[in-house]
Parts: sequence; C-alpha cells; structure tokens
Amino acid sequence: MNGLGCLFFLLSLVGAAASAPTSKPNIIFILSDDIAQGDLGCYGQKLIQTPNLDRMASEGTRCTQAYCGTTVCAPSRTSLMIGKHMGHSPIRANREIQPAGQLPLPAGTFTVAQLLKSAGYRTACIGKWGMGMFETTGSPLKVGFDHFFGYNCQRHAHSYFPKYLYNDDQRFDLPGNDGNLKVEGKGAVYSQNLIAEETLKFVREHKEEPFFLYYAVTLPHGTFHIDDQGIYKDKPWTEEQKNYAAMVTRLDTDVGRLLTLLKELHIDEKTLVMFSGDNGSSFAPNSPLGRLFEQAANGMRGYKRELYEGGLRNAGIIRWPGVVPAGRVSEEAWAFWDFLPTCAALTGAKIPAEVRPDGVSMVPFLKGGRMPVRDYFYWELHEGASLQAVRWGDWKGVRNGPSKAVEIYDLKSDVGEAQNLAASRPDLVEKAETLMAEAHVDDPNFPLRDKREKGGGKGDSTGK
Repeated sequence: MNGLGCLFFLLSLVGAAASAPTSKPNIIFILSDDIAQGDLGCYGQKLIQTPNLDRMASEGTRCTQAYCGTTVCAPSRTSLMIGKHMGHSPIRANREIQPAGQLPLPAGTFTVAQLLKSAGYRTACIGKWGMGMFETTGSPLKVGFDHFFGYNCQRHAHSYFPKYLYNDDQRFDLPGNDGNLKVEGKGAVYSQNLIAEETLKFVREHKEEPFFLYYAVTLPHGTFHIDDQGIYKDKPWTEEQKNYAAMVTRLDTDVGRLLTLLKELHIDEKTLVMFSGDNGSSFAPNSPLGRLFEQAANGMRGYKRELYEGGLRNAGIIRWPGVVPAGRVSEEAWAFWDFLPTCAALTGAKIPAEVRPDGVSMVPFLKGGRMPVRDYFYWELHEGASLQAVRWGDWKGVRNGPSKAVEIYDLKSDVGEAQNLAASRPDLVEKAETLMAEAHVDDPNFPLRDKREKGGGKGDSTGK
C-alpha cells in the first residue's frame, strides 16, 4: 500500500471509531419519585407541560409497558439497584427505622453501582437514597457509589425546604428552611435547586471518563412544594394542583438542562439515558389531582400501593443517539430488575456467580430488536396485607392477601383489569399460584400475611 493509500486507510479507521458507540457508554438513570405515565405530554397529558421529556421520547424510545420493582419507594429502588424482583429482594416494603432512615440493604448486597465501579466507572447517587443511613450496611457509599448528594432518609425527603441535606456523608444545614410539610411550605432554599446543580457538576467533572449517574429526583412526590408556580400561577386551580403541575414541569426543565449539557460536552452520543418513576400513579382517579389531570393512571386500574397495572407501570423513556431507535413507541415489557444485567452486557462487567439476578439484558431491545423471552414478571408488597402479582405473556394474576382468591386478567384485551376471568379459567388460576409459589422466597422480615401485625414496620408517612 502506498503512502496515500495508508493515509486513507488510517483516516477511515479514525472515522469508524468516531461514529461507533463507545464500548463503555456513560449511563444515566433518572428516577422520578411518584411520576405517572399520564403526567407527561408524550403519554397523553394535556394540562401539564413537559416539552423536554416529550422531546427525549421523540429522540429515543417511549415504552408503554415499563414496570417498577413494586409500588412504593424503598423496595422499588432496591429492585433497580440489585437486579432482583420482590420474591428475592431483601427489602419488600417501606420499613422505617428510628431516628432516621429505612431498613438498610444487608451486608454483602451487590448493586449495579458496584458492578459499574468494577468496570472503571465513576459513580454517583444524587437526589434520594432511602436504602440505608451512612452508619449502616446500606449506605450508598458502602455499596458502590463514589459520591452521594441529597436526602438519605425518604421521610426527610418529604420536605422540599429541608433544614439540611448531605454531601457524601456530611450533613450541611440550609438556614431559613423549616422543613415544613404543608402544601404552602416555603423556605430560603428549594432542595431541587441544589440537587439539579450537583448533577450538572458531576457530569462536567467526569466527562472524560465513563460515569454512572443515578439521578433520583424527589419531584413530584408529595408534600407538594414548589418555589415558583410559573405558568400555572394564575390557573383556576387549588394550590395543590398548581404546585403539582409546576413540580412536574420543573422536573422536565431539569431533565432538559441535563440533556443539553450532554450535547454541549460532546458526550451525547456515548451516553445512555433512561427515565422512569419508582411506582405508577400516586393518587386516586377521584381525588382532586386525579380529577383535574385525568390521566393519573392512564386508563389503568389502581395506583400506588396496589399491584394492578396503574400502580406498576411507569413512564419509560430511553435515549441514546445512534443506538436506541428514535421515535419508537414500544409495547415490549421490561422491569427494574433488568437494569443491572443490561449494564453488565453493555460494559462487559462481570456479575458474581452467586448474585444471580432475576432480570434479562435489554441490549437487543436498546439496539432496535426485541426483548429477550422470559418466563414471567413477579411483584410483592408487604404494607398491610401481603400482596402478590405475576404476569406471564399477556396474562396477569393478582392476589390481595395470602387467603384471598387469585384474580386473573387478560392484559391484551383488558388493560384496565375490569374483567376477572378466574371463575371461567381455573387453569390460569393454577398457573398463577404455581408461579407465585416459585417466585416467592420466604424472608423473616416480610412474612406473607393477611394484615400487618400490631407494632409492625411503618410505611411511607405520606399515607398515600
């Protein structure tokens, strides 16, 4: 090959390297606390404006059947972090401990942050943790995160004008804030201002190396606080309704700022961004919020703390320019416990043999193909009666307590779960019971029971 030919050959290699996705993409998972599918314009919302998330959906893939780990904070987040469904999870309810924090991840728990850290990633959790205070085995700084910023205890995170936050494990005070939990709560510093800035700072500081950012945004979880009602200020709505809409739009604005920064830093095309919520709708259709915004559950039955589709399905938006198909609307089902195996497949990181995640790698789906075939999805919740649900194919089984009868629904024709087919399909009842028994492993902290025992673990103190 002559000199000119060599030059063209080398240039072609450089061009191919520049256009090919990096072997270790940056990974950002944005988890919004209590956002519902129907809160977003791209899922049909008409009153609340979400232009950035709508654009993210048009530039990537919008999923109609993205499932959370279960329908409250701590266990759902645990599923995302450890790659296991509720039948195998060490956290299956919001179990609060005193003076602050939730039941921690036990010693030896393997997380997606540890997985990615082993592959050379810088890791950060910014926003809300809720899986163990700093002195416990569940501290974010003990399970793979290089950096933490925000709220640790989810009870503390109910105020958007908190008296303090944490930078790593160091508490810093916010003078002028009173931690007010009322709708009209005000203060000198709105927590999301600091949390949003910290995410941008982390991305700027680590733009030259692969990073994993778990951006656990507290908006729009109640209590419904906002520092500026913006375009909703003069709406003929209640203060709670104005605040909720403004919180969703503020969330959208901060997602937009993050996506803009990725472009400015020229790392957009090597960054996978996923957006979801930790449970489905957080309010009933007949509540003041539900009546105004109409699509809290987007036509599905149930909401937070129930295992019907309205409580389990989330918004699910995935964007990775040049890899994830743009403009795709997908009915392919996936769940939080798929995230860890997906990260392993994307990066080549090794999952320890003893971990055995329940999820599957979504990489074929991310690249435009189908989700891998799986046997079933499974959920539990242990707040009040122990609830169980299982989905295989388009069939769904729900049991609202160990002594309750299994309900059977055909999600293909009845996404609203209005027609219980159990009486006419005993074969499907038997199948659901078999799968529930197979998926459930007993845990002494979360025994199957028809109601909470007196003095049992306390749930999410919003009461929602």
